[in-house]
Parts: sequence; C-alpha cells; structure tokens
Amino acid sequence: MFFFLAITMACSSDPKDETLPGPVTPPEQTPFNIDNLSDTYASISSFDNRFKWGPYNTHDPSIIKEGDYFFCYSTDAAYGISVPPGIQIRKSKDLIDWQFVGFAFHALPKQGSDFIKANGGIPFNSLWAPYVLKVGGEFRLYYSLSSAKPRLSVIGMATSTSPSGPWTEKGLVVTSLDNGTVQTNAIDPSVIVTPSGEHWMYYGSAWDGIYLLKLNPATGLAANDADKGTRIAQRGFTGNVINGNIEGPEIIYHPELKNYYLFISYDWLETKYNVRVGRSGSPEGPFLDFNGKDLNEEADNIPMILAPYKFLDHGGWQGTSHPSVFESGGQYYLGHQSRPGVDKYFMVLHVRKIFWTEDGWPVVSPQRFAGTEQTPVSKNELTGSWEYIKFNYNIVPGFADQQISPDFQEAASLVLNNDGTFNGAAGHQWTYNAPWLELHWANSTSDKVIVERGRDWENKKTCIIFTGLNNEGIAVWGKK
Repeated sequence: MFFFLAITMACSSDPKDETLPGPVTPPEQTPFNIDNLSDTYASISSFDNRFKWGPYNTHDPSIIKEGDYFFCYSTDAAYGISVPPGIQIRKSKDLIDWQFVGFAFHALPKQGSDFIKANGGIPFNSLWAPYVLKVGGEFRLYYSLSSAKPRLSVIGMATSTSPSGPWTEKGLVVTSLDNGTVQTNAIDPSVIVTPSGEHWMYYGSAWDGIYLLKLNPATGLAANDADKGTRIAQRGFTGNVINGNIEGPEIIYHPELKNYYLFISYDWLETKYNVRVGRSGSPEGPFLDFNGKDLNEEADNIPMILAPYKFLDHGGWQGTSHPSVFESGGQYYLGHQSRPGVDKYFMVLHVRKIFWTEDGWPVVSPQRFAGTEQTPVSKNELTGSWEYIKFNYNIVPGFADQQISPDFQEAASLVLNNDGTFNGAAGHQWTYNAPWLELHWANSTSDKVIVERGRDWENKKTCIIFTGLNNEGIAVWGKK
C-alpha cells in the first residue's frame, strides 16, 4: 500500500498481549463456476454480499498454505464502500475458487493504535498490507497501520495457532514518524526464515526505498528494539529527485537455486504498478538485477516481470503488483491485485505460476492459474497466430504523470510459420525444443520462453501460452 512517510521513532517493546476476536463462520457458498468470474463485480460489491466476494476486493495479498487450504490475507479495501478494519481473510483449495472467511480482527489492533494516538496521531480506520508466515506451530500475522497528521506508521504482529485466528497481539516490530527527514515508511512487511534459522524482515514504501531489519526468531519482533534496519533497494532519479514510487517487497529463498529473490513494486497502485526482481546469495544482499546492478544504487532495475497489460479485444489489467510469492508441491506462484482497465477501482486477486529461466530468473505466466491439465505441446501446435507482449517500460518525466497512465503493455500479432520463420521475415527464425521456444529476431535480440497449456481468461477457453526473458532481460509473453 502506497503511503508517504518517514521513519524516526523507536518501536514499542510493550510485551502485553491483547487478544482479538477471530472471523465469523461464513454461510454456505454457492456452487463455483470459473466462467462466472468477471473483471468487475458491482452487483455484489456491497458489504452484505461479502461472502460472495471470492477473489474480489483483494488488495496487497499475502498467501500461505496450511493443510488442504491456501489462506489469503489482504488490505481493508473494497469497491465503492468502506469496510471495517481487520484484514480480510479468504481461503481456497485450488487457488481459483476463493471463499471469503471474514476478518482477522474486529477492530484496530490496540497496540498499534495506541502508539499512533500517543504520538499525536489519529489512526486510519483500516489495516494495510499484511504478511503471514508459520513458525513451528505458530502463525505470525504482521499488519500495517498509519495516520496522516502527523504522518505515523507502524508494523505490528499478532499470533495464532490457527490461520483463521483468533489472533493475539504480541508487539510492535518497527515504527516511523515523519519529522522532515527522508527515511522510510513502516508498512508493507515481508519476512524470510533462512536455512540457518535467521529471521529477516523487508519493508518500506516510498521516498527512501526498501529496508532490511533483523528479527528475533523466538518472538518475531525486532532483534533490537530501536533498530530500523538498513536500506537495501531504491530507485533512480526522476529529474533531479530520487523516484519514491517503490514499495511492497516480497522475499523468498529458492533452495535449489540457492538464491534469495526480492520482488519489489514500482509506481502507483491504481495504474502503472509493476513488479521488479533482484537476487542475492545472502539475505542481507546485495541484491543484483539482470545486469548485475545493486538494487540499492540510484537506478531503476530489470527484469520487470509483471506490469499492466492488454491482450487483444480486452480492456486490460492495470495496478498489477504488490506480489505474494509462495510455493506448493515444488511449484512457485505469484499472487497480486489487479484492476480492470475499464474501471481502476475494482480489485481482483490474480494468481500466476512462476517459471524459472535456465539462468535462474523468475518469470510469470501471462494468464492466471486455472488448473489446466498439462500435456506435451507439439511443434505443429505452435504454428499460426499468437498475441505477443514485450514489456517495454515507458519512462514518464514527472511524478504526477507517472500516476495517471497505466502504461499498458499491449499485445501485437506474432505469426509462427511452418518453415521456421515468423512474421513473414526470413531474418526472424524460431526453434522449439519442448518446453523451450526460441525466437531469434533479425535485430539480434532473442527470446527464450517456456511453453505450456493455460486458460485464456479473456475469451474463457483453453489456449497455449509462453513466458520468458529476452537476451536483454526484457520479459515477453505469448498467447495462442
């Protein structure tokens, strides 16, 4: 969640527990039909219809698997209405059919609220950008709470023995108070537990980038009470000012690739919101981009693996960021909010499969996960017309201008010919060694992409898709 705030105050070490009630039991759900899922949902947007929301009204998701269910926790936001504070909870067995469970809390967490009031602020009546993880038999739910005047923010933590609650407050992890210095904002947490058992939090939104904070594994709170951590990522200049449109970090460790991957959100959440990624062999960084640049240098980084996009004959999706990255059965997924191009105020949960390039970079599917049966894709099936998207970032000179346009990455026609050429040019050559398709362009760029079957969500039918990077680190998508 984007909110401009600086950081100066020490975090609370108050050990007092505050037990908060859990969600109510939902009513019976109506039978699910994937074809009934639409881009907009005005007819069921009211609070009375919350148990029909499914993937709708989901913003800043954090997803975890427990038992037979995936649980999703998200910001207190909804289309056209105000919702009670408390963090929305959904669950799903298949990452497609989501059931609204309720709210983690029935009020603002007391410790976070009391901190803001004690420092002269009035807390917003909503919680932002939660993060959840399981440590032993304990679920730890981190929340973000802020105020406007003075600009205060806090990341607090509550625990439960169940992913549905009830939750008990355990303390404040890190806080911030804007006194005119440019630091970071204590919201948007993400936590990694290293193979050696260290716990690290990555957090931040706006101005001074993304921070890293060491946690106490036993408590889940800061290892040192007054510590704010150190900056590990920022952006480049817009004019003569560092671009502050950076937030929403997500961190994972891939044990086979032996890398930590830091996913970061760029730009305004309603429009141009996009996902960048860097990697490191250490949880402390430095995190490097595709070109080997440190994410903490004054530059914008690639790869940009997800951004507002528009396939043919569709209104497109914008605001496609604040990722939740998780694994199940060896498959990695990325969940995120998306806003339809026809009305940017609707918020829909998208979940995509993550694939890995041969040199260890994550890329995401051009289509949402639908549980499509995977069978080998033959070379003959690839010939014919495709929709092709190349993720070209449009640099806009001013901060205000950056927040207006979604900068849709729009599909163009791609035709693979039987003779190994494409788009009618002998200089364009393609080869296929399943599941890898290579497109060699006459201008010396080349795309190496992975092919599989998927669901064409825009046209409600099965299709063939590809995703990957070109030799310059630019993401490319295809749909046939």
